[in-house]
Amino acid sequence: MGTGHKIIDLAHWARREHYEFFRAFGYPFFSITSPIDVMPLYKALKERGVSFSIGLVYVLARAANAVPQFRQRIRDEGPIEHEVVHPGLTILCEGNTFRFSFLPYSPAFDRFAKEAAEAIEMTRRSEGLIPRSIAERSSINDMLYMTSLPWFSFTGMVHPMSLDPSDSVPRIAWGRFENRDKKLVMALNVQAHHSLIDGFHIAEFIKKVEGLIATLDSTL
Repeated sequence: MGTGHKIIDLAHWARREHYEFFRAFGYPFFSITSPIDVMPLYKALKERGVSFSIGLVYVLARAANAVPQFRQRIRDEGPIEHEVVHPGLTILCEGNTFRFSFLPYSPAFDRFAKEAAEAIEMTRRSEGLIPRSIAERSSINDMLYMTSLPWFSFTGMVHPMSLDPSDSVPRIAWGRFENRDKKLVMALNVQAHHSLIDGFHIAEFIKKVEGLIATLDSTL
Protein backbone atom coordinates (compact mmCIF):
# COMPACT_ATOMS: atom_id res chain seq x y z
CA MET A 1 0.00 0.00 0.00
CA GLY A 2 1.63 3.24 -1.10
CA THR A 3 1.72 6.00 1.50
CA GLY A 4 4.12 8.43 -0.16
CA HIS A 5 3.45 11.87 -1.50
CA LYS A 6 5.25 14.70 -3.22
CA ILE A 7 5.11 18.41 -2.43
CA ILE A 8 3.77 20.51 -5.29
CA ASP A 9 6.08 23.39 -6.19
CA LEU A 10 3.82 26.44 -5.99
CA ALA A 11 6.29 28.66 -7.82
CA HIS A 12 6.05 26.54 -10.96
CA TRP A 13 2.49 25.24 -10.63
CA ALA A 14 0.11 26.35 -13.38
CA ARG A 15 -2.71 26.24 -10.85
CA ARG A 16 -1.11 28.55 -8.29
CA GLU A 17 -3.52 31.48 -8.81
CA HIS A 18 -6.59 29.25 -8.63
CA TYR A 19 -5.23 27.52 -5.53
CA GLU A 20 -4.60 30.77 -3.67
CA PHE A 21 -7.84 32.37 -4.86
CA PHE A 22 -10.15 29.62 -3.59
CA ARG A 23 -8.05 29.01 -0.45
CA ALA A 24 -9.29 32.40 0.75
CA PHE A 25 -12.95 31.30 0.59
CA GLY A 26 -14.79 30.33 3.74
CA TYR A 27 -16.60 27.65 1.74
CA PRO A 28 -14.40 26.68 -1.26
CA PHE A 29 -16.31 23.48 -2.05
CA PHE A 30 -18.59 22.63 -4.96
CA SER A 31 -20.77 19.63 -5.76
CA ILE A 32 -21.70 18.04 -9.11
CA THR A 33 -24.10 15.15 -9.78
CA SER A 34 -24.25 13.23 -13.05
CA PRO A 35 -26.20 10.12 -14.15
CA ILE A 36 -24.18 7.11 -15.32
CA ASP A 37 -25.18 3.73 -16.75
CA VAL A 38 -24.02 0.88 -14.51
CA MET A 39 -25.75 -1.98 -16.34
CA PRO A 40 -22.50 -3.62 -17.61
CA LEU A 41 -20.98 -3.42 -14.13
CA TYR A 42 -24.10 -4.84 -12.48
CA LYS A 43 -24.23 -7.81 -14.88
CA ALA A 44 -20.50 -8.57 -14.62
CA LEU A 45 -20.48 -8.48 -10.82
CA LYS A 46 -23.63 -10.59 -10.59
CA GLU A 47 -21.97 -13.25 -12.78
CA ARG A 48 -18.90 -13.20 -10.54
CA GLY A 49 -20.94 -13.28 -7.34
CA VAL A 50 -19.30 -10.07 -6.13
CA SER A 51 -21.08 -7.33 -4.20
CA PHE A 52 -22.17 -4.45 -6.43
CA SER A 53 -20.99 -1.95 -3.81
CA ILE A 54 -17.50 -3.45 -3.68
CA GLY A 55 -17.24 -3.53 -7.47
CA LEU A 56 -18.45 0.04 -7.80
CA VAL A 57 -16.09 1.30 -5.09
CA TYR A 58 -13.22 -0.37 -6.93
CA VAL A 59 -14.13 1.35 -10.20
CA LEU A 60 -14.52 4.72 -8.47
CA ALA A 61 -11.21 4.37 -6.62
CA ARG A 62 -9.39 3.26 -9.76
CA ALA A 63 -10.78 6.21 -11.72
CA ALA A 64 -9.93 8.66 -8.93
CA ASN A 65 -6.36 7.40 -8.73
CA ALA A 66 -6.04 7.96 -12.48
CA VAL A 67 -6.86 11.68 -12.12
CA PRO A 68 -3.97 13.46 -10.32
CA GLN A 69 -6.20 16.20 -8.93
CA PHE A 70 -8.17 13.58 -6.96
CA ARG A 71 -4.91 12.61 -5.24
CA GLN A 72 -3.96 16.17 -4.34
CA ARG A 73 -4.53 17.57 -0.86
CA ILE A 74 -3.94 20.78 1.10
CA ARG A 75 -1.60 20.73 4.08
CA ASP A 76 -0.17 23.47 6.27
CA GLU A 77 3.03 23.52 4.23
CA GLY A 78 1.11 23.73 0.96
CA PRO A 79 -0.40 21.42 -1.67
CA ILE A 80 0.78 17.82 -1.99
CA GLU A 81 0.02 14.89 -4.29
CA HIS A 82 -0.34 11.36 -2.92
CA GLU A 83 0.94 8.35 -4.83
CA VAL A 84 -2.31 6.51 -4.15
CA VAL A 85 -5.59 7.25 -2.37
CA HIS A 86 -7.92 4.78 -0.68
CA PRO A 87 -11.71 4.58 -0.30
CA GLY A 88 -13.36 5.16 3.03
CA LEU A 89 -16.93 3.87 2.83
CA THR A 90 -19.95 4.23 5.12
CA ILE A 91 -21.36 0.81 6.09
CA LEU A 92 -24.96 0.26 7.18
CA CYS A 93 -25.03 -1.71 10.42
CA GLU A 94 -27.51 -3.05 12.96
CA GLY A 95 -30.16 -0.58 14.03
CA ASN A 96 -29.96 1.29 10.72
CA THR A 97 -26.90 3.20 11.89
CA PHE A 98 -23.72 3.47 9.90
CA ARG A 99 -20.01 3.14 10.63
CA PHE A 100 -17.00 4.21 8.66
CA SER A 101 -14.70 1.67 7.02
CA PHE A 102 -11.27 1.88 5.42
CA LEU A 103 -10.80 -0.16 2.23
CA PRO A 104 -7.14 -0.31 1.11
CA TYR A 105 -6.99 0.26 -2.63
CA SER A 106 -5.25 -2.23 -4.90
CA PRO A 107 -5.33 -2.09 -8.72
CA ALA A 108 -5.77 -5.88 -8.69
CA PHE A 109 -9.54 -6.33 -8.46
CA ASP A 110 -9.56 -9.79 -6.86
CA ARG A 111 -7.25 -8.62 -4.08
CA PHE A 112 -9.23 -5.43 -3.53
CA ALA A 113 -12.56 -7.29 -3.45
CA LYS A 114 -11.28 -9.84 -0.91
CA GLU A 115 -9.76 -7.25 1.42
CA ALA A 116 -12.76 -4.94 1.07
CA ALA A 117 -15.20 -7.72 2.01
CA GLU A 118 -13.08 -8.52 5.07
CA ALA A 119 -12.87 -4.86 6.10
CA ILE A 120 -16.63 -4.38 5.71
CA GLU A 121 -17.39 -7.46 7.82
CA MET A 122 -14.95 -6.26 10.48
CA THR A 123 -16.67 -2.86 10.49
CA ARG A 124 -20.07 -4.49 11.01
CA ARG A 125 -18.70 -6.42 14.01
CA SER A 126 -17.07 -3.38 15.58
CA GLU A 127 -18.74 -1.10 18.11
CA GLY A 128 -17.40 2.35 17.36
CA LEU A 129 -18.28 4.76 14.58
CA ILE A 130 -14.64 5.06 13.55
CA PRO A 131 -12.77 1.74 13.23
CA ARG A 132 -9.20 1.16 14.38
CA SER A 133 -8.08 0.96 10.73
CA ILE A 134 -8.89 4.67 10.42
CA ALA A 135 -8.28 5.88 13.99
CA GLU A 136 -4.71 4.54 14.05
CA ARG A 137 -3.71 6.11 10.73
CA SER A 138 -1.35 9.07 10.98
CA SER A 139 -3.39 10.93 8.37
CA ILE A 140 -6.69 10.54 6.54
CA ASN A 141 -5.70 12.92 3.74
CA ASP A 142 -5.01 9.99 1.41
CA MET A 143 -8.62 8.81 1.57
CA LEU A 144 -11.67 9.27 -0.64
CA TYR A 145 -14.85 9.64 1.39
CA MET A 146 -17.60 7.52 -0.18
CA THR A 147 -21.20 6.89 0.74
CA SER A 148 -24.18 5.08 -0.76
CA LEU A 149 -27.83 6.18 -0.64
CA PRO A 150 -29.50 3.07 -2.11
CA TRP A 151 -33.01 4.00 -0.96
CA PHE A 152 -33.65 6.76 -3.50
CA SER A 153 -32.26 8.49 -6.56
CA PHE A 154 -31.25 12.13 -6.42
CA THR A 155 -30.17 14.99 -8.65
CA GLY A 156 -27.98 16.89 -6.22
CA MET A 157 -26.27 16.53 -2.87
CA VAL A 158 -24.27 18.53 -0.33
CA HIS A 159 -22.03 16.57 2.05
CA PRO A 160 -21.57 17.45 5.73
CA MET A 161 -18.26 19.20 6.40
CA SER A 162 -16.52 20.97 9.27
CA LEU A 163 -16.13 24.14 7.16
CA ASP A 164 -12.37 23.86 7.47
CA PRO A 165 -11.03 25.33 4.19
CA SER A 166 -8.08 22.93 4.34
CA ASP A 167 -10.36 19.85 4.21
CA SER A 168 -9.60 18.81 0.65
CA VAL A 169 -10.66 15.14 0.66
CA PRO A 170 -13.12 14.55 -2.22
CA ARG A 171 -16.57 13.22 -1.28
CA ILE A 172 -18.21 10.71 -3.62
CA ALA A 173 -21.80 9.47 -3.32
CA TRP A 174 -24.25 7.45 -5.39
CA GLY A 175 -27.94 6.68 -5.20
CA ARG A 176 -30.39 3.97 -6.21
CA PHE A 177 -30.11 2.85 -9.82
CA GLU A 178 -33.22 2.78 -11.99
CA ASN A 179 -34.18 1.04 -15.23
CA ARG A 180 -34.35 3.52 -18.11
CA ASP A 181 -34.34 2.50 -21.77
CA LYS A 182 -32.53 -0.80 -21.10
CA LYS A 183 -29.98 0.98 -18.89
CA LEU A 184 -29.40 1.02 -15.15
CA VAL A 185 -29.04 4.73 -14.49
CA MET A 186 -27.45 5.81 -11.22
CA ALA A 187 -26.71 9.26 -9.84
CA LEU A 188 -23.01 9.81 -9.14
CA ASN A 189 -22.06 12.81 -7.02
CA VAL A 190 -18.68 14.41 -6.35
CA GLN A 191 -18.01 17.21 -3.88
CA ALA A 192 -14.54 18.73 -4.16
CA HIS A 193 -12.30 21.59 -3.05
CA HIS A 194 -12.09 24.20 -5.80
CA SER A 195 -8.48 25.06 -4.97
CA LEU A 196 -7.48 21.68 -6.39
CA ILE A 197 -10.33 20.44 -8.56
CA ASP A 198 -12.44 22.08 -11.29
CA GLY A 199 -15.47 20.84 -13.18
CA PHE A 200 -13.09 19.69 -15.92
CA HIS A 201 -11.35 17.29 -13.54
CA ILE A 202 -14.65 15.88 -12.33
CA ALA A 203 -15.61 15.37 -15.98
CA GLU A 204 -12.33 13.48 -16.46
CA PHE A 205 -13.13 11.34 -13.41
CA ILE A 206 -16.64 10.52 -14.67
CA LYS A 207 -15.26 9.77 -18.13
CA LYS A 208 -12.80 7.30 -16.62
CA VAL A 209 -15.55 5.68 -14.52
CA GLU A 210 -17.67 5.20 -17.63
CA GLY A 211 -14.65 3.92 -19.57
CA LEU A 212 -13.82 1.33 -16.91
CA ILE A 213 -17.43 0.15 -16.83
CA ALA A 214 -17.47 -0.12 -20.64
CA THR A 215 -14.25 -2.19 -20.73
CA LEU A 216 -14.92 -4.60 -17.90
CA ASP A 217 -13.01 -7.50 -19.45
CA SER A 218 -9.79 -5.61 -18.79
CA THR A 219 -11.04 -3.76 -15.71
CA LEU A 220 -11.92 -6.62 -13.39
